[in-house]
Amino acid sequence: MNVPNALTIFRIILVPVFLYFAITDRLLAAVAVFAVAAMTDAADGFIARRFDLKTEFGRKADPFADKLLLVSAYLALSFKGLIPFWLMLPVVLRDVSFFVLFLYLKGTERTIKVRTSWPGKATTVLQVLSVLYALLIAGGDWFFLAIATLTLLFTIYTWVDYLVKESRLQRG
Repeated sequence: MNVPNALTIFRIILVPVFLYFAITDRLLAAVAVFAVAAMTDAADGFIARRFDLKTEFGRKADPFADKLLLVSAYLALSFKGLIPFWLMLPVVLRDVSFFVLFLYLKGTERTIKVRTSWPGKATTVLQVLSVLYALLIAGGDWFFLAIATLTLLFTIYTWVDYLVKESRLQRG
């Protein structure tokens, strides 16, 4: 077990802790746990690349941990009324569709070929900021609406872009 993989597992463990705090309205604790989890996402990839600690486990578990954290956060905060349904739905559908595609390709003994792009990384940053801001303000304001709208646009763009690119690569 190397450090990047330990950070990924730690992020997965933090998901139910975050959900507990978010659902029980301990929003500052939820912010702290979510922020730590988001930082482990940045740290595990950096450490794995910088110190050549990439593993097959990390390649599969890291995106799963990311999706688990974000989908859980968007579902819980939408349920609590802190994130609007119109933002939660595409975020969740995008990530679930990626997971279904991964499972489908695994069943055909193929793998996902598209790698993360800068719009994909920007989408993750915007999704994280939307969660943190929603928790901090516990309601909507014009700035949250701006972040949420930008998050929505990036989410939809990367969803379509990723599926189109993956489709082309799979066909050869």
